[in-house]
Parts: sequence; C-alpha cells; structure tokens
Amino acid sequence: MCWTLFMSAAIALGSMMTACSSSNDTPAPPITGGGDGNEDKDPEVSYVGSVAYSDGILFNKKTELGNGSQEFVFGGNVELGKGTYLLKGWVYVAKGAKLVIPAGTVIKGDKQTQAALIIEPGGYVEMRGTKEAPIVMTSEEAPGNRRPGDWGGLIICGYAKNNQGEQQIEGGPRTKHGGDDDNDNSGIFQYIRVEFAGYPFATDKEINGITFGSVGKATIIDHLQVSYSNDDSYEWFGGTADASYLVAYKGWDDDFDTDNGFSGTVQYCLAIRDPRIADTSQSNSFESDNNATGADTAPFTHATFKNVTLIGPAVAKNSDFVNSSEYINAGSVYPDNGSKLGKFQAAIQIRRSSKLNIENMLAAGYPIGLIVDGEKGNSVQYARDGEFKLRNIFFAGMSALGSDNNKKYEDELYDPETKSYDATQFSYSHTFFLSQAGNKVMNEADLNLTDPAKTGQNYCPAAIISDGNGGYIGAFKESSDNWLEGWTNFDPQNTVY
Repeated sequence: MCWTLFMSAAIALGSMMTACSSSNDTPAPPITGGGDGNEDKDPEVSYVGSVAYSDGILFNKKTELGNGSQEFVFGGNVELGKGTYLLKGWVYVAKGAKLVIPAGTVIKGDKQTQAALIIEPGGYVEMRGTKEAPIVMTSEEAPGNRRPGDWGGLIICGYAKNNQGEQQIEGGPRTKHGGDDDNDNSGIFQYIRVEFAGYPFATDKEINGITFGSVGKATIIDHLQVSYSNDDSYEWFGGTADASYLVAYKGWDDDFDTDNGFSGTVQYCLAIRDPRIADTSQSNSFESDNNATGADTAPFTHATFKNVTLIGPAVAKNSDFVNSSEYINAGSVYPDNGSKLGKFQAAIQIRRSSKLNIENMLAAGYPIGLIVDGEKGNSVQYARDGEFKLRNIFFAGMSALGSDNNKKYEDELYDPETKSYDATQFSYSHTFFLSQAGNKVMNEADLNLTDPAKTGQNYCPAAIISDGNGGYIGAFKESSDNWLEGWTNFDPQNTVY
C-alpha cells in the first residue's frame, strides 16, 4: 500500500494515530520513497502527528542523518558512505530497518535538536569501525567549546529478557524494549567513540553515553569509548549481550550501571574519572540494581565483569582533590545546562537485590571501596549466602574500605533493625570484601602504575599483577598490553573532526 492510500485510509478510519504509539508491537505506517538514500534529492517523508517516517535517512545533500524532526523513524535499508554527517533529532532505526555505518565515519550530534541515534527492537545497525579508523559520534561544537550533554547519545534496544517486561527506555525516547529472545541480534558495534553525549532534555532525564535495553547475546559489542557523558557512561537495562574492551572517560555520573536483570559477561574495562566532575546523586564507578524497588524479580541482575581498572578522583596525580562542592565544579567543561554536581562515592555499589559479580579488578582513589547497600532489597543477604562473588579485587587509596549505606562515608557497621551505626566495628561491606578470595588492600605506589596511552592518569601496571591462578589483575596485563592504541582519544575537546 503506498503512503497516499495509507493516509486516506487513516483519515477515513480515524484510527491510525496509534501508529506512533511507544509500543513496538503497534505497526508503524508503511514507508515509501527515498530508496537506498543515493538519489540526488531528499528522501520522501510522511507524518503521523509530529512523527516523521521515511525509508531514507540522508538529507541536505546527503550531509545530515534525519530531516530535523524531533522524532524521525527510519524504516529502510541504507549503507552510508564514509564521511562526516550531522545527526539531527531523535533518529529511530525501526523494526525491520537496517543501517550500515562504515569505518572512519564521523557523526556530529546536533545540539539544537538534542540528537540521538536509537536502535529499536528488531532494528539492525552495523557500526564496524577498526583500530585504524574508528567510528566517532561527537559534539557538533567547535574544538574548545564542547561540553558534556551537547547531544543525546547512542541507544541500542532489543528483545532479550529483562525483569520488568516490556519497558520504556531511559532518557525520554518512545522506544520500548524487552521480550523473550535472549539470543536477539541488534547488530555490530565495534571500535566506536561516543563523546559529549547526555543532553538533559528535561530535569534528571539525560540520555547516557551508550544505553543498552534488553540487548541480546547475538549482538557484537567491543572496543567502545565513552568520554564526557553528561550521565552514566554505560548503562544496561536487562539483556544478555556480552561486551569487551570498554573505556569510560571522565563521565558525569556512574561509569558502569547495571539494572533490570542484565546477565551478560563484560571483560576488559577501563574507567578514568575527572576529579572535578561528579553527579548530584553521588557518582560511583559501578552502580548495580536489580530494579528500582529492590524486588526479588527474575531474571536477576547477575552480570559478570572481568579484568577491570578503575582510576578514581583521589589518586596520587590528583593530590589536591577534595570531595566537596567547592572543588567539584566541572572546571572548564561545566555545561551550564541544568545538570547538577555532587560528590564522589564508591568504586562499587551493589544494592536493591542485585547479584553483580566482579573478578580481577584494580581500583584506586575512591572515597569508599565497596558498598553492599541494604536500604532496599536483599543484596546484603545475597552476599551472605554467596549468591554473588567479588574476587581478586585490589583496592588502593580508598578513604574507607567499605560502607553499608548510600551517602554514608564512614566505615561503620549498620544495624538495619535499629537503623543505627556501631563506630566500634567495621561495616559489613568491609568484612565481606576481605572474606572474598584473592581480595587485597594496597597502597597505590605498590601497584607501580604507568600511563603508556597518555591518558593523563597512571592506569597500567608496569609489570603483571598476578591473580595467582594464571590470570592478572586489572584491564591490562602490563605496559606493553595496550589495547587502547590507535582507536581511543583522550583529548576529544581539542580534536578537529
């Protein structure tokens, strides 16, 4: 049926406005016009309400992705040529659509339209960058003027399980995600940088740098760097997808946030914090919930992270660090967009019935090492019952090894029955950490960290730190193990794209 006939039928029936429902089970209108995006003219676009539909995606002489509508639904099959594009508005890759973005492509997010690229369940995107030619998604602003939250971000959704059923993706877009296909395939995402994302389109509603919503295990995810996100660098809402080689650089809130039953395996992760950037909610490197209420709802958040390095705000190179609002002011990258600053909290916070597993981690320079938070849900009981493991973790330079509650910076035992603290005893989190196999508390100097990738922080051991089982602690074996080489960028503020 052509679009003209569709609109005639829609008017006659007065019922087709449901086509722009946020539910992906509601069929979108059929899309025609625009072909493969290689014509000289712009693709044809049709509207249902304010939502634009097209099977083409390239506009304005093939320089822009999306036509500038706040919500643009792409339903075709297009392979872009390598080049530089301006992403405008929220561009949805709809169910049945396919988009291929080649290595070396640069996509600049439009600040005025809060640009974001959103892969909906059933949509498929190949972003296959290479070490020599990564794909870059960055701010449209000029070098020196880029700030966290200049544009929206990258959202990837699928039909894998989560523990909330079909749910709305965080950040505002219409997309709902979730199903029962744990082997669902949303595409290929390799060698990609996402910089200055997280536009706050409403109070406390930022899109993360990269968001995963119920992404399935057949999706390929590796070699990603998120820099200067205005919210979390990475957040998972359910799903089963594995990932490897992730970098979180100078984000605003959490580095790795896991929710709603995420159960994948993630290996080789590096997080480096800017000591002057922390969120009003108290920034952690890892923050993990089963769900917002702490309900014992399956599937549980039970992901496993392996070979992780966290470089916090209070490491030796940041000798002047003070965990206060006077110091934490975002410095030269303050976005002045309504985002609120706060304090740093923990390297790891596990709460609300999460059962997150972490192995072979090196973490340095946080106010608190570990919080097993019992305010809501049963994470403390699950820790006691051995239902999740934190093994071979080396903490260095933590002001407090553990705390038992959110926003509690003293290492004191909490009694949930009396809701009181005993300052004569260490927190349960402290005791639990030391009871886990292979965990150690060290001095930062003893780690002998170096900076071979010139990140601005020492992050890589000069020699292997053995886990005693044939493996090693942290994301890097030693200084010649530089999987960051070639595709990462630790000065995106001044890069000319």
